[in-house]
Amino acid sequence: MARNKWSWLFYVIIGLGVVGLLSQLFTQPGSFFRSIFTTLGIGLAIFALIYFVFLKNRAPSNDMKKYKKAVRQSKEKYHKDAPNIPSKNAKPLTKKQPNLIKKKRTKRTASHLKVIEGNKSKRKDRASF
Repeated sequence: MARNKWSWLFYVIIGLGVVGLLSQLFTQPGSFFRSIFTTLGIGLAIFALIYFVFLKNRAPSNDMKKYKKAVRQSKEKYHKDAPNIPSKNAKPLTKKQPNLIKKKRTKRTASHLKVIEGNKSKRKDRASF
């Protein structure tokens, strides 16, 4: 019952605020927009102050430092220049000789990936359920 009283009081206050905003909008639109822009400007200034003073200068977490270091190392190790690809409209200067003997492609494994061995000996025997 007490909760119902508070919700009605809340709705009445919100309704009066909406009526006040609409009446000010129709009677004094210049003053209304000036107060809206002033409120937005002050709110933006407070947010910027809090953000630049407190949040921006936080030190990154240890995990983020490790991640950025790994990305930098990976870029240094695997950075390759993009090959020059001629455009579709450009004509090749020489004709390529057709390859009569096709080479068999071998499947390459990525050299930068590592297999982590698990505890295979400790795995449950699934047949003994």
